[in-house]
Amino acid sequence: MLTPRTEHLIDLALEEDAGLGDVTSRAIFPARHQSKAFISTGHDLVICGLEVAARVFTRVDPALRVTLSAADGDRVRRGARVLQIAGSTASILTAERTALNFIQRLSGIATQARRFAAAVLGTGVRIVDTRKTTPGFRALEKYAVRCGGCHNHRSSLGEHVLIKDNHIAAAGSLARAVALAREAAPHLARIEVEAKTFAEVKQALRAQADVILLDNMTPAGVQQAVAVIAGAALVEVSGGVRFETLREYALPGVDVISIGALTHSAPAADLSLTIVERAAR
Repeated sequence: MLTPRTEHLIDLALEEDAGLGDVTSRAIFPARHQSKAFISTGHDLVICGLEVAARVFTRVDPALRVTLSAADGDRVRRGARVLQIAGSTASILTAERTALNFIQRLSGIATQARRFAAAVLGTGVRIVDTRKTTPGFRALEKYAVRCGGCHNHRSSLGEHVLIKDNHIAAAGSLARAVALAREAAPHLARIEVEAKTFAEVKQALRAQADVILLDNMTPAGVQQAVAVIAGAALVEVSGGVRFETLREYALPGVDVISIGALTHSAPAADLSLTIVERAAR
């Protein structure tokens, strides 16, 4: 995940946190002062963002020596050491918060995704994320979703056609919105239509939508809509689905459940950095 965009995010984060320097660390520790440190977990989690965190340290100081003890996507137990650093004490401490911010955010998403993926195991339903991501962090957050065992919906507006309620309202009708989209969209693009009612489900079927998104329906409503669709289109369920109700929506005939909470509501994972000793000079 060390793409130019990620490198840019790292630079922005370091500028934000240490653009004026680290007054405390530089005041206490001369450049020759060396330490060893490690990042460890405060609870069981799915780790994600290790290479990004490592890059933060070497971006602050290329002389820092960073070793990874796990790989993104691994389940790790509470207390596990996932990353070790050796080198300038001041450099380690300058990079600490930025590195932890990345790894805590991404590990939190990966851990949340693993819970959702496990909840529908054996149903054949695919859990996907949405575009409800932190601005600028979409690629990283969607990577974390994959590390947790879930899947990605479109990453941008340019990937496929998704006709939502406001498109329909502005176009004048669902049928007209589909017709206009089909005429202009690339020939490989699928046409997905959001349907909030059974009437809209039937309209989407008549318009020959490739995917029908059942928005904010109850499990009973989804079951009835699936019976109406009868395999004529892929079925996505979205809106109002919580972890506690996930299995109720993972019904036969449902292909995909999209859940914004995978990214927008994932709690940060508990990881911390500990200085273990002063390294030999």
